[in-house]
Amino acid sequence: MNTTPPGSHMAREIGECIDVFCAAASVDHPAPMDLARTRAIYTIARGSSDAAANILSYELMRETGLPVTSLPPSVFSLGEGVTLTDAAALVISQSGASDDLVRAATGARGRGAQVVAITNQPGSSVEAAANVTLPISAGPELAVPATKTVVGSIAAGMALLAALLPGYKTRAASACTVMARLRGVALPQAGKVQSALLRAQHVYVIGRDTGYGAAHEVALKIKETCAIHAEAYSSSEVLHGPLQLATKPLTVLILDTGSAHIQDSLDAAEARFRAAGCDVHRMRPSDVTDGALTPAAAAALMLTLVYPVILATALALGHDPDAPATLSKVTQTT
Repeated sequence: MNTTPPGSHMAREIGECIDVFCAAASVDHPAPMDLARTRAIYTIARGSSDAAANILSYELMRETGLPVTSLPPSVFSLGEGVTLTDAAALVISQSGASDDLVRAATGARGRGAQVVAITNQPGSSVEAAANVTLPISAGPELAVPATKTVVGSIAAGMALLAALLPGYKTRAASACTVMARLRGVALPQAGKVQSALLRAQHVYVIGRDTGYGAAHEVALKIKETCAIHAEAYSSSEVLHGPLQLATKPLTVLILDTGSAHIQDSLDAAEARFRAAGCDVHRMRPSDVTDGALTPAAAAALMLTLVYPVILATALALGHDPDAPATLSKVTQTT
């Protein structure tokens, strides 16, 4: 009989997020690819790992100048694959065990890609299929919803960039110093956001740039732990067709990573949703720190601040967020 209180695994793992982030981002890896010979980078992942990949895609594009886009695993797991000569494939899988991701890593390598894996499980099948593995080294994650491995995946991607670009390495180290000071720090408006989620019928989670990937992760966590309908949107895309849902009761969470170039877009989205009468909550790293963060680190920080709110909401609704009824830790897909 399981006597562990509901949510205790997830709570402990959320508490480990910043330590995992700082450790994974600080690893000094040899350069896993030759940027001069790489024409494009493709991310391959699912679920929370795909949200981390989305965050990293913006950071990789900005820093390397290379196009970075998502490649569905089914291109290799169900099809014959695509030519990836002079490309890199970044495969993110916390367990390293999902068959479609193993096939994708194997297929991408067979079609010419330099395959870099980010995984938390040493000796996994994804690691065996890759050219190089960047370990998350988060230790066991027992809750079904991933938290510390998501934040660790972002950090491992930052370590990848640090290995490729010395200038980025300095900024990543500074971001780790800032993050380390925030152990145990809570989102100041946590109570208001939790109250909003408890009365929510529909939730939009809005971000831009690396905040867009963070929005995907937050929306996924709300769905899988709280059983509340939530969708993630870019602050630009949401002002098209999805804005019409504001004609019904709508809760809007805006994840603002603080970058200057995204402020106008987030401001416009916030103004439109407030004008439509939505319950809008905007969260920023500046709510807890004035330290310098890379955009990817800022997205990771937003997750560490919002995860506890989602956990508390799930418990208040009577759910066990450690073990959602319809989910399992390793999802086998094709």
